[in-house]
Amino acid sequence: MAAAAVSVPDQIRQLDGARKLVLENVSYYKDVVRGTLPLIGANSAVEIRRWGADFLAEAFATPAVPNGEKETMQPYVLVTLEALLEDKNQDPYVLRSVIQTAASIYPLALRWIINNGYDTITWDKMMEIKQKILQIWERAPPTVSICCIKFAQRIILAQSHSSGAEHRHATSLDLSLDKIPPNHQSLDTRTLQAEATGLLDRMLTILQESNDALLVDAVLNSLCILIRTRPGTSSRIVTALLNFNPAQLASTSSSPRTRVMVRSMEKTTRILLTHLVRRDPQNPANPRIQQQIERNMRLFSEAFSDSKKRPLDAKGVESGDVTRQRIDVSTIQIPAFTAGSHSVADLFALIPPDGLRTFDVAQVPAPLVSKVSINALSKLDNDVFTRALEAVRDRLLSVANTPAGAVNPNTAPLGVDDDDDDYEPDFYEPEDAEQLLNKQDGSSSTLEAIGLEDGLGLTSFSLPQPAQLTPEAALAAGNGTVGRVLDMLKDIDEPTSKKLGFVRLAASAGSRDAWMTILTRLATRSSATLDEIKVKGEDEGLISQSLSNSIREILFNYVMEDFRKHIDVAVSWLCEEWYNDKLLSRLPGNRPAYYEKFALRLLDGFLPYLHSRDKVLTRFLSEIPELNSTMLARVKQMCRDPSVVDLALKSLLYLVLMRPPAKEIALDTVQDIWTEYEDARSMAAKYLKKYRPDFLESATGNTGGANDRMAITAA
Repeated sequence: MAAAAVSVPDQIRQLDGARKLVLENVSYYKDVVRGTLPLIGANSAVEIRRWGADFLAEAFATPAVPNGEKETMQPYVLVTLEALLEDKNQDPYVLRSVIQTAASIYPLALRWIINNGYDTITWDKMMEIKQKILQIWERAPPTVSICCIKFAQRIILAQSHSSGAEHRHATSLDLSLDKIPPNHQSLDTRTLQAEATGLLDRMLTILQESNDALLVDAVLNSLCILIRTRPGTSSRIVTALLNFNPAQLASTSSSPRTRVMVRSMEKTTRILLTHLVRRDPQNPANPRIQQQIERNMRLFSEAFSDSKKRPLDAKGVESGDVTRQRIDVSTIQIPAFTAGSHSVADLFALIPPDGLRTFDVAQVPAPLVSKVSINALSKLDNDVFTRALEAVRDRLLSVANTPAGAVNPNTAPLGVDDDDDDYEPDFYEPEDAEQLLNKQDGSSSTLEAIGLEDGLGLTSFSLPQPAQLTPEAALAAGNGTVGRVLDMLKDIDEPTSKKLGFVRLAASAGSRDAWMTILTRLATRSSATLDEIKVKGEDEGLISQSLSNSIREILFNYVMEDFRKHIDVAVSWLCEEWYNDKLLSRLPGNRPAYYEKFALRLLDGFLPYLHSRDKVLTRFLSEIPELNSTMLARVKQMCRDPSVVDLALKSLLYLVLMRPPAKEIALDTVQDIWTEYEDARSMAAKYLKKYRPDFLESATGNTGGANDRMAITAA
């Protein structure tokens, strides 16, 4: 009761005194943390919660406290962290400190469960906190999302393989999958590695989809440590960096805030890429990285070229007149028009020769010239305008009244009369005798047919009417154009980095992604007049073939030429097909659906060619917009080949972990694999034991097979 009567400012003063105590002697950290936890619960005042969350983040981040002591503190701190994360309307400052504390505790909790496998309660509590933080990441403001990015980085560091070469940077808390025993009773290294890969993909997605410089810079700063200490992630990260170009977010109409953000992202990206080149000079990817750095700098310079100032005139600097002086229009004196030869520009020049006539107007853009001219004319004084018109009129009259100069007989052409204006010298060579005879032979008939007036008159000429464009010719021309575009794209290897989803502009650039977007949208969003074109086949009668279907076939063949290299084209195409099917489903009438049809065709096309270490299947299943049991049935059929059973089950496990909407159908597919393929039961039982133990127990109880029970025991 006495503690409840203390005001919030007094409590904070007491807590500050405790903080000063632990800063003087770190051995009191453990006791002070235990004593302050009851005061900073979820029901405390917001000021107390802010102080407590900040103190916990400081306690677990300071290097002054040994890691062993932090491990003993973290089990009872997790309860308070989970309670603070439960409130959906929690204060953002509290959330930031709580997430930072969890990021510091996560490697401690992992090392604790590695050495104390029996303590599953603490590990389960850490897993609940991790799931809550990842859910908050989806809807958090930028300041909180930065802390979530740091938390994801610590998870990736702890759940991936280390290089073992950075001993001078490593600490006693540098945990990785290498520290986990193969037969640990609570941890599965494959599941942890799959989760780390998914979080890395989620971080890299921010580079492509976010325009916030705070989030992008936070991701870039986190990637540097991952590349240095986790070589398994370097190829994926370098590829994402080569596809990232912040200069594309800039434009001449961008606001000052956007320009500052773009400058920040471009500078951070350039520093990171330069660091990669300097750190590993023998890396074969260095030429591409250097080329990307130069390309980003060039695009950045072009995007902000309108903000550059014209260099100062050296002549003006030498004369000392570097300031612009205001001109009084009443004192303007129009120079007199001197005698002699003048150009057209001299007729309209109303300023002295040593004034603005030396300025090169060609340096100013035409839109700016027109804008300045209109504003100047609208504000021009009427008296000055009248004086200028009279001066130009007088100059024109003086030029018109100037007598023509006398012809010098010494310099005049010989044999030419001065009054003979019709004289035209004959510069043609004289005709020989044979040409004269031929001309005389054909002159009689020609003169009789054509009169003098008809020969000198102009005759009318018209081009012939073009042939009517038939639907068959239009379809053939369209197919040829699409084929030529694909041939051109084979020479373009660099995809663009700007991807804005369905609202992006297809023709915003000349890159491969832009052209592919045009083709996929021609296939999925073609006009209604091209949907029912009748084309006569060679062996059949009239068959219905649309331009969109022809483009779909061309895209399918293009993807299957090298499906590992063109898998991004396949995913982009299927996303457009899914989007188009959803839009057409809102319209009346029965309209064909193409998404599932071509998704199954692509699966049937590349599944027979996969090997055990292929990653194309996992990427394809995780990135296409929608999955169903029919598509996963194709994955189940892969298990007929024992060499790819591991690949099929790992792809399904990735869906279970990282794609919640497809979790149930993925587990149903694993059940079917366990039921139908006896060779795959031992591996499928590992996943079913964790996610569907009831099914496994009932299935093994009904069959009563010894092999099945042995497989479950081994799992």
